[in-house]
Amino acid sequence: MSAPITKRALVTGITGQDGSYLAELLIQKGYEVHGLMRRSSSFNTERIDHVYQDPHAGPSRLTLHYGDLTDGNALSRLVRTVDPHEVYNLGAQSHVRVSFDQPVYTGETTGIGTLNLLEAVRVHQEETGRPIRFYQASSSEMFGLVQEVPQRETTPFYPRSPYGCAKVYAHWITINYRESYGLHASCGILFNHESPRRGETFVTRKITRAVGRIACGLQKTLWLGNLDAKRDWGFAGDYVDAMWLMLQRDEPGDYVIATGETHSVREFCEKAFACVGLDWEQHVRIDPRYFRPAEVDLLLGDAQKARQVLGWEPKVGFEALVGQMVDHDLELARREHTLFRAGHAVHLPSEA
Repeated sequence: MSAPITKRALVTGITGQDGSYLAELLIQKGYEVHGLMRRSSSFNTERIDHVYQDPHAGPSRLTLHYGDLTDGNALSRLVRTVDPHEVYNLGAQSHVRVSFDQPVYTGETTGIGTLNLLEAVRVHQEETGRPIRFYQASSSEMFGLVQEVPQRETTPFYPRSPYGCAKVYAHWITINYRESYGLHASCGILFNHESPRRGETFVTRKITRAVGRIACGLQKTLWLGNLDAKRDWGFAGDYVDAMWLMLQRDEPGDYVIATGETHSVREFCEKAFACVGLDWEQHVRIDPRYFRPAEVDLLLGDAQKARQVLGWEPKVGFEALVGQMVDHDLELARREHTLFRAGHAVHLPSEA
């Protein structure tokens, strides 16, 4: 009796928040996982280093490849080398505020990068005759100046940033390849999803890092932008489950993934500071530099289709998510405080 075929998955953006949770999930399900990561002068694999140390996974279950979404030829070679059953495109320049400062780079990586990967998948599928299932990480930022509340799969897009515009292109080119070439390509329109692995420049992690540092006496003030912006915040670990579920369906499709609750940045601050017994208003200040040229005021997703078709539901609620992030960053700040008292150099955020 022949051994069962091990599924191979190619994940772009594997060193990011979502990529690390997805890699864990796929390895738990028996996949051989290959990840695309950009070459840099320093290692940035801290979110997935623990996977290598897992005796049940082993280095052979996770392989990293240097590459870039803007290099179509290299992507084609990588797809031929890996010969994946599933491709998850999570790679992007994903910071909305930064996209105003780097609009061309954002468009090339987030938008055209998706086209490069789709074309590599299409060509390889035609050459081998074996279907490849493709997941595109679409974004709630595509809704921007929202045309209805809550936002569904059928809600018209009105992006308000170069990032949102690039994601709209990536979303529609994925649908175009699905309809033109018969690719099993699905788009997950993910609303904001956070975790202790969130990058520290994103507002939620910026808040919880500051809470930990302020509680430990390492920082006094937290500078933020628009406190009234409202977002539908979920846990990233829950959202990667939805990604996988989409590619297990017989038919591809597009799905909103959200909690169905909205909370303001101000509420997030209140909850986070309350976790350590502090009054947020004593520490939070407004810096106009953090306002976006065009703001997205309200995002609220309706994930009814995902619940009914995929059987997906979020497990971690808003308060639990905030508490989880604060607990993690409080422990991180305590370690920093210990190093600081011992005379070691500790990077502290600017108060300006």
